[in-house]
Amino acid sequence: MFRGRPFGLLKSLHFLDGHPNLAHKFIHPAITSHVHHCQKRNVDYRQSYRTGPSSAGRRTLDVPQTKVMAEQELPGVLILDIGGTHGVLENHVALLKKHFRLITMKEFLENKKEVSKKIQSVFVFECRPTIDRELLESLPNLKVIGNSGVGVDHLDVKMISNFGVKVTNTPHAVADSTADIGMALMLASARRLVEGCQIAISSDTKYFAVDWLGVEVTKATLGIIGMGSIGYKVAQRAKAFEMKILYHNRNQRKKEEEQAVGAHYCEKMEDLLQQSDFVMLVVNLTPETHKLIGKRELGLMKPTATLINISRGAVIDQDALVEALQKKVIMAAALDVTYPEPLPRDHPLLKLNNIIITPHIGTATVQAIHMMAEEAIANMLAALNGKPIPSEVFPK
Repeated sequence: MFRGRPFGLLKSLHFLDGHPNLAHKFIHPAITSHVHHCQKRNVDYRQSYRTGPSSAGRRTLDVPQTKVMAEQELPGVLILDIGGTHGVLENHVALLKKHFRLITMKEFLENKKEVSKKIQSVFVFECRPTIDRELLESLPNLKVIGNSGVGVDHLDVKMISNFGVKVTNTPHAVADSTADIGMALMLASARRLVEGCQIAISSDTKYFAVDWLGVEVTKATLGIIGMGSIGYKVAQRAKAFEMKILYHNRNQRKKEEEQAVGAHYCEKMEDLLQQSDFVMLVVNLTPETHKLIGKRELGLMKPTATLINISRGAVIDQDALVEALQKKVIMAAALDVTYPEPLPRDHPLLKLNNIIITPHIGTATVQAIHMMAEEAIANMLAALNGKPIPSEVFPK
C-alpha cells in the first residue's frame, strides 16, 4: 500500500543466497518512514486482470504489447527520480523503459517549456511525485496517472478527473502479499514469536519457563473488518486453520463467496468485535473509517482478543490502543501500520511487550513489487491507447 508526504531512509535489501537471478540490490518502498502514510481503498475500480506463469515461476501480469519505437517516440512518463532515497527502483526503471520515455522531476523542472508537452503519464511510486493543481496545469498532454499501489488517498481523484486525467491503481498485485502479512502477524502474536525469539537469544536466559504460553489460532474466531479482495484472501487462508470467520463490510458478499470460505456476515461491527478472538482491519482510510477503532470499540472486544491492522494506522485511535493494551482491555495487538510511520522513538506503543509492530511490509515481496509495476504499466498503456483500463479509480 501518497500525497507527497515526507519519507525517511529506505532500507536496501539483498537477494543473493544461491539465487543468481535475484542477485541485485534495490530499495524497497514498503520499508520507509512516513509522517503520514498512504491509504488503500477508498475508491471504486474496475477489475480486469490476468495472471500467468513466468519462466521464473512467479505470478505475472499481462502487459499490453506496443510497437517498438525509438526512445524519442515513446510517450513520456514523469517520475520523481531513479534510485536514491525516494526514486523509482532500478528494476522498475527497466520495465518502464520498454514502453515509455522516462522524465525525472528534475529534468521537468529544468526544462518545463519543452518537456511538459511530452509527458502523457505520471508513474506514482510511494506517493511521489506529488500531484497537485500546479503540476496538472503544467502538463497539457497528461492523460493518466498510474499509482503503484492500492492506496490513492494521497491523490485528489476528483480534482485530477476535472483535468480530464485518468487515475489508476494496482489492487490485484498486492492482495496475496498483504493477506500473507495479516496471517503472519496473527500467528506471531498468538504464539508470542517476537518475545520468544528475544528470550531464546538473550544472554540472560538460563532456562525456558514451562508456563510461558501463547494461544492457538486453529479453530479460533477471526473477525475481518473490510472484506474486499485482501480481506477475502485472508478468509481463504484462515479457512485452512479451521477458523470461524466473521466479517463486517459495507456490502455483504454473495452467498457462494461466503460459503466458499465459511464466512458469516455481521451487519453490525459491534457484533463482530464482541465475538472475535482476533480482529483484523482491512479497510479503506476514509473520513468514515478514521479512528474506526477507538476506546468504545476496544472495550467491546474480549479481554483475550488480539487486534491486527494491515490497512492504515489512522484507522485506529492509537491513544486509545495504548490505554487498552496497558490496562489489559485486550490481550495484544499486531500492527503493520502506524500513524505516523515510523512512530517517534519515545512513543508509548514502543514500550509495550504485548504488541508487535512491523515497518509497513505488507507488499514487501519481490513478486508483489514487480507485479505492482506491471499492473501500473498495463493501466497506463490502456489509457494512452484508448482501451478499457483494468484498474481505474473513479472519483466519489
